Amino acid sequence: METRSVNPTRWHMLFEGEVQFVGFRYTARVIARRLSLSGWVKNLPDGRVEAEVQGPVVDLRRFLLQMKSQPHIRITHCSVTPIPPDPAERRFAVRGVME
Repeated sequence: METRSVNPTRWHMLFEGEVQFVGFRYTARVIARRLSLSGWVKNLPDGRVEAEVQGPVVDLRRFLLQMKSQPHIRITHCSVTPIPPDPAERRFAVRGVME
């Protein structure tokens, strides 16, 4: 059984597939907020979606699994890179393209 860490982890993610024009960013926000994760998500001009998500590893994994299980979203590839956490960040936001 996984335990929650007091120290948050932050993942930089790039999603590929049918991830734009399907409500991806807003679904990500709903799931992230439900899991009490912080970070952001935005569309990229090349058709991918970029996100940085922060929280306990167990919840980051839940976020990714829940995103992959959405019937209206088809993720064909997702790269995950651990990056340093942002201790000041408190919410999850949807950003505009190239913001």
